[in-house]
Amino acid sequence: MPSPARSRPRLPRGRAADAALASGLFLVVGLGTLRSLIGAREEPWAVTAANWVLIAVACGALYFSSRRPVAAASVAALATAVYYVTSAYDGPLLLAVVVALFLVAAAGRLHAAVVIAALCLIGTALGTIRGNGDVNQVALFMLTGWFVAMITLGGLRHSHLARARETEERAATQERLRIARELHDVVGHHLSLINVQSTAALRRLTKDPAAGADQATEALGAVKDASREALRELRATLGVLREAGEAAPTAPAPGLGRLGELTDAAGAAGLAVTVHRTGDTGPLPVEADLAAYRIVQESLTNVARHAHATRADIHLDGDGGRLTVTVTDDGRGPAPDPARTGPPGSGITGMRERARALGGDLTAGPAPGGGFSVRATLPLARTTATEEPRR
Repeated sequence: MPSPARSRPRLPRGRAADAALASGLFLVVGLGTLRSLIGAREEPWAVTAANWVLIAVACGALYFSSRRPVAAASVAALATAVYYVTSAYDGPLLLAVVVALFLVAAAGRLHAAVVIAALCLIGTALGTIRGNGDVNQVALFMLTGWFVAMITLGGLRHSHLARARETEERAATQERLRIARELHDVVGHHLSLINVQSTAALRRLTKDPAAGADQATEALGAVKDASREALRELRATLGVLREAGEAAPTAPAPGLGRLGELTDAAGAAGLAVTVHRTGDTGPLPVEADLAAYRIVQESLTNVARHAHATRADIHLDGDGGRLTVTVTDDGRGPAPDPARTGPPGSGITGMRERARALGGDLTAGPAPGGGFSVRATLPLARTTATEEPRR
């Protein structure tokens, strides 16, 4: 049985929508002008045929309104003006001009819509002054109201669409920033571990190839594991950019449940890591869980890359309403490297942005007892009892 969403008819779009608009308007105007083909004749058949051609031109011009709104409205207005001057049968062809003005304003061409409407009103007023009995001052006033209303509605439509596009662009920008942050965390963390392990293996093999073979093998094994994990997370992160029809990534989203992988990788790099948990640290909302994981990951990356540390402590403290993540090390800070000319890292800035995105904050600086400390406070949205525990 088809779902209601699938069985719901879809409105035409693009060229199909333009064709539907022009055809529907021609049908309405044609029905309102049928008396020119039925009953007593008030004009020659040749004039009637020519006027029906003008009806077709005025309505058909709207087919091009989405691509050339001003030109389409101008053609519709001109054909309508000629029709009302030459035809002995009054009809609702003015609807073509009204709709065209709305479409011009909706396309953001308010000045052009006002000019076309003003020319139409001036022409109608001149005809009234010269004795046209079909349009009096009241009808002219009502026609002005119709034009003003259509232009106003079109302008509001344009403003609404512009705000919607701006919202979509802002959301797309935020998503690109999120993806860039994810790539920085994934690639930076694992490549740092690979760099540390490969450097250690090369140093051991250079100093004593025979004695350092076992240690070098262990380091290269850690390089292999880190590179495999980096590729897996990279595929998962880039999965949001996949095209339609491609398989979705099956790897679980990073979270504190995978904290052991970070500590194992840091241990393989020669860094002893201890995790301390106090209070209620789970289950966590997905956003907070991911942010906490990335903050710990980036902190350990900085420790392994710059701190010259041998030990790091991770403290997770939750009180149900917020989670405090603290990572401290016993390092002596980065050593100056005159050969380094690249830009400074943005790890702490990225961690702080993650925390602030959730309404929290992050501080980083020297620890009181030596070393370096990163402390992040992440507010938590309360989870409901129906949520399954994180595995």
